[in-house]
Amino acid sequence: MDRFKNYFSGINRNVVILGVVSLLTDLSGQMVFPLLPLYITTVLGGGAVAVGLVEGAAEATASLLKVVSGYWSDKIRKRKPFVFFGYTLSAIMKPVLVFAGNWFTILVIRIGDRIGKGLRDAPRDAIIAESNDRATIGKAYGFNRALDGLGSVGGAVLAFLLLPVFGFANLFKLAVIPGLISVAVIFLVKEPARVEKVKKKISLRLGFSELTRELKIFILIATIFTLGNYNYAFLMLRAQANGLDNEKTIMLYALFYLIYTLLSMRAGMLSDKFGRRPVILAGYIIFTILSFGLYLFNGLTFTIISFVLFGIFFALIDGAQRALVSDLSPVEIKGTALGTFHTFTGLAAMPAGFIAGQLWTVINSGATFLFGTIIGIISVSVFYLLLYKGYGSKREVLTHSNE
Repeated sequence: MDRFKNYFSGINRNVVILGVVSLLTDLSGQMVFPLLPLYITTVLGGGAVAVGLVEGAAEATASLLKVVSGYWSDKIRKRKPFVFFGYTLSAIMKPVLVFAGNWFTILVIRIGDRIGKGLRDAPRDAIIAESNDRATIGKAYGFNRALDGLGSVGGAVLAFLLLPVFGFANLFKLAVIPGLISVAVIFLVKEPARVEKVKKKISLRLGFSELTRELKIFILIATIFTLGNYNYAFLMLRAQANGLDNEKTIMLYALFYLIYTLLSMRAGMLSDKFGRRPVILAGYIIFTILSFGLYLFNGLTFTIISFVLFGIFFALIDGAQRALVSDLSPVEIKGTALGTFHTFTGLAAMPAGFIAGQLWTVINSGATFLFGTIIGIISVSVFYLLLYKGYGSKREVLTHSNE
């Protein structure tokens, strides 16, 4: 029992509540999102390019709002309204998918959902950072990501079980229920103590120019990496190409998120203990190896292995990157810094999705993964040379203070 308590020590009440919100929201979302690539290709007649555009454009649209919502939450010294309205918008967009008659309509609805994500992400991440001691921020982000992943696993399993019974349309309607419950839970969140009011004009330039040099370098590296980071949708397309039906493909997706869920908090704790940079670099290296493996091996066996490796990679970087941004950001503009990170990496998602889809369609699936390998090698090399080489001798010292 003591070991269990120690494992979760340092997790603030706000972090627990926001973890539950993330769990319920992703339970709702993953009843829908893993189905969209299948829905687009098998029902609406779209192809890999359509899948890439839907995923990339949706994330890019959300990203445009993240630095804005982060900045305004700094300026008015309130995070909670952005979190509330962001999650509410995402919740109500799920059943609207019923009315989609083509993949372009799916794109528009998905953009609406991601606008909600754009409103909430940076303020939510700032609440997590400001509610915890710096020495346990990695664990806090890992806890949030783990519950987020748990919701994703549950949503994917529900999609697997309920799709044959209810079909796509009714499943989209059912997904609104846990989403609305998550919105109600947000009322339990307490605004963390704020430090200083930001008085400068709002602009994307503000979000970048006020940041430390190391943080600017990291954001640029993460943005480059995102260009080659095809998302799970292309692993699902590879699984289908290897003869798996919709239900089995969804279960592989659930396997990916199960691995991610089990490892996210542990990865965050490792970043607290050994530093963010070794953990992030390890994630980038695993992604590069995975991509090269997908380029070399086209069979079902490695396709299944790829979902496991993708879960490990994603667990290593998802929380650690946010924690590194929080570590390196000026305390008075933490929301702006997190928003800037999300904006730059998110904007790279649209060309990333388009490039992955075009390479898949015009050449073959191997070209998509070879491109990911090349970008991975570039990202690992630049990260090592600019942010990691000599890092061990001048590592940030994490103290048990709230900044």
